[in-house]
Amino acid sequence: MNGTRNQKRLIKTIIGAAVYALAILTRTEGSLISLGVFLAAYAIIGGDVLLRAVRNILRGKVFDENFLMSIATIGAFIVGDYAEAVAVMLFYQVGELFQSHALDQSRKSIADLMDIRPDYANVQRGERLERVDPDEVRVGERIVIKPGERVPLDAVVLDGSTSVDTSALTGESLPRDVEEGDALLSGCININGLVTARVTKAYGESTVSKILDLVENASSKKSKSEHFITAFAQYYTPVVVIIAVLLALVPPLVLPGASFGDWVYRGLIFLVISCPCALVISIPLSFFGGIGGASRRGILVKGGNYLEALARTELVVFDKTGTLTKGVFVVQRIAPSGITANALLEKAAYAERYSNHPISRSLQESFGRPIDPARIRNVEETPGQGVIAQVDGATIAAGNARLMRRVGIDVTEATDEIGTVVHVAEGGVYIGYILIADEVKEDAARAIRALKESGIRRTVMLTGDRKQIGEHVASALGIDEVYAELLPADKVAKLEALFSEKSPRGKLAFVGDGINDAPVLARADIGIAMGALGSDAAIEAADIVIMTDEPSKIVTAIRVSKKTLRIVTQNIVLALLVKGVVLLLGALGIATMWAAIFADVGVAILAILNAIRMLNVKSIK
Repeated sequence: MNGTRNQKRLIKTIIGAAVYALAILTRTEGSLISLGVFLAAYAIIGGDVLLRAVRNILRGKVFDENFLMSIATIGAFIVGDYAEAVAVMLFYQVGELFQSHALDQSRKSIADLMDIRPDYANVQRGERLERVDPDEVRVGERIVIKPGERVPLDAVVLDGSTSVDTSALTGESLPRDVEEGDALLSGCININGLVTARVTKAYGESTVSKILDLVENASSKKSKSEHFITAFAQYYTPVVVIIAVLLALVPPLVLPGASFGDWVYRGLIFLVISCPCALVISIPLSFFGGIGGASRRGILVKGGNYLEALARTELVVFDKTGTLTKGVFVVQRIAPSGITANALLEKAAYAERYSNHPISRSLQESFGRPIDPARIRNVEETPGQGVIAQVDGATIAAGNARLMRRVGIDVTEATDEIGTVVHVAEGGVYIGYILIADEVKEDAARAIRALKESGIRRTVMLTGDRKQIGEHVASALGIDEVYAELLPADKVAKLEALFSEKSPRGKLAFVGDGINDAPVLARADIGIAMGALGSDAAIEAADIVIMTDEPSKIVTAIRVSKKTLRIVTQNIVLALLVKGVVLLLGALGIATMWAAIFADVGVAILAILNAIRMLNVKSIK
């Protein structure tokens, strides 16, 4: 639709420019034929501007760029400046073409993301495989995803294995392997395997639906700069029209020897120069481009207001587990006493067989062999302590120091080890311990360094983990401050205290995994949900959603926001400075209509070209 409209406008502008060139070549002073050719060129090029101006006046919207262009060009015809009148409309249309092209490029960057919308789902109903619209599929139904097809709904793999391309969601090109029991997210592309899956969410609640809704509504949340320009244009335009009228009428009545024709011409120049197109067009375009550019890197920004706020961030506060660390417990060390390391791990894994605790699962994964349930009897799990079970007839206790004391073994509560210690006893005899710890993400330390290089004044970590572990992770990553052993309510209270440490214009960003950090994400100036692929809580609570598990994307988001604000500032300064100088020259009678055309359309084109630079996200690391 937009492409067709732009093609028609381009063709009309080219035809009008050809007629305009003919009018100049055949121009004869005082000739009605020459006037007719100029009027024909004017009608072809600027007819739609005149119609829009009339329609807007009838709707009560008088003072806009269409009105300014119309009154200035009609006035130019009246005073005999036919060539200048048509030139104003011609260059205005050229500027509109540049604007449309820039907007199309910005929309395309977001439209690339919109391609994740699935067209159909293959639903297994009875013996038949039906192709239906994704929003007609019910939770619990079985769907078949063939190689090359897009995953239509969030689901769990029941049969088969494949690799999926998640680049449309995350911005990353590395395929992700999935097999039976793994989650499939809507919007991904099945690369090479046939899989059958069970739908876990209706289309309206699926990952793809939430992301599309987020992106589609992003442009509705305007930044302060956009609100300022909108309000500025509402007052600015009628003021300059009044000044132009006074400039055309008052001096000839007051100044001796002043002619109406000369001052009306100056007033017309004043009107052309004063059109706020460069500001009204380029600033929203800059933010639109910033949002589109960020989305291509897997960073979803819910509005220009959040993009603007992110550029003013002074404090970045992190959750630990799942944000800076992987949130997956891994066996780091096995310390046996009187038995082999393999025997110690086997006894602990068997004792923990029926527990769903993450530590229990990590023990079983580290053991890595099938566990025979027939060898296990009389399992007793005590929350906050551990498990006691009979394995091969012997009583195995696996847990913390409190559990050990309960079975009559005295061990110290803490060791010098950083992580969670699982003590193991057999028949009332201590046989060693296993150290389990969360792993720090590969690029977390690099992300913290880059944040400080980007101008972030302080980094803080809030965690519910033990103080010793929190301080160790913070020290390893180079985080300035750490607060440990916090409950969710404590995190909110600590965040409130941190607000007092930023400047009045500065912003505080909180980065969490979006699952249990919703209150803190909502309270921060900017809530950033990281590693939020498929997390409903993250998409709902956060202002910015980073779709991968990479902390370094936070730095990319901040750099995108700062580049956006730099371009906005450049465009504001360029437009106001050039217009201010040429307005003064026009009022003094020095500037011509050609200078006015440059001050209006020329500056608008330069500002639009500058704003288009936001789409180049490859240069932003």
